[in-house]
Amino acid sequence: MVKKYVMEFKEFIKEYAIVGMAIAFVMGAATKDLVKSLVNDLVMPLLVPVIPGEAWQEATFTLGPIILRWGSFLSALINFVILALVVFFIAKKILKEEKVKKK
Repeated sequence: MVKKYVMEFKEFIKEYAIVGMAIAFVMGAATKDLVKSLVNDLVMPLLVPVIPGEAWQEATFTLGPIILRWGSFLSALINFVILALVVFFIAKKILKEEKVKKK
């Protein structure tokens, strides 16, 4: 019975390409850190002249007792857009290659 589960587990790993997914997950995490550094260290400092305050991370808008930290939100938004574009281009490339293989 245990042998049967081991065989099913091996089939599961092969069928769903678990190892490839694990590698993609690790690479995705590394890409996230790389893009975050790109945005925080290269892109956002270029925006400092148009963002009030000493540092873009601390750029806020105060509305009475409410403080909106739009500097850090802008950074997160740029991170998201860059990551989304990277994923889009990678997916487009992979889907194009799969389409060519099927023909």
